[in-house]
Amino acid sequence: MKEEKTEKTKKGPSLTSIIGGDILATDFFRRQAGLLFLVTVLIIIYINNRYECQQQLIEIDNLKKELTDIKYDALTRSSELMERSRQSRIEEYIATKESDLQTSTNPPYLIKKEP
Repeated sequence: MKEEKTEKTKKGPSLTSIIGGDILATDFFRRQAGLLFLVTVLIIIYINNRYECQQQLIEIDNLKKELTDIKYDALTRSSELMERSRQSRIEEYIATKESDLQTSTNPPYLIKKEP
């Protein structure tokens, strides 16, 4: 009978030995302590890398949004500059200043037709 009881206890860890921590004192866990420590460190490094990757992706998205906003702002400023520098707008501006300047009606050079 005693032999049967010892065989039953050696078959596998019980719930009380797992909860109590007795399972960590077994020969298997003592032999594999280095490996378990290495696996734990690798898991922590993996989680850290995943977190850093997510932070960088969030930063990339924010920078893309900022770049898009800056491009639209530059496009708006460029179109405003083009509108202000058109000849008709410059003529209007000069006309409001009451100066003697006028737009020339003669072309800057004459194109000759050959016979």
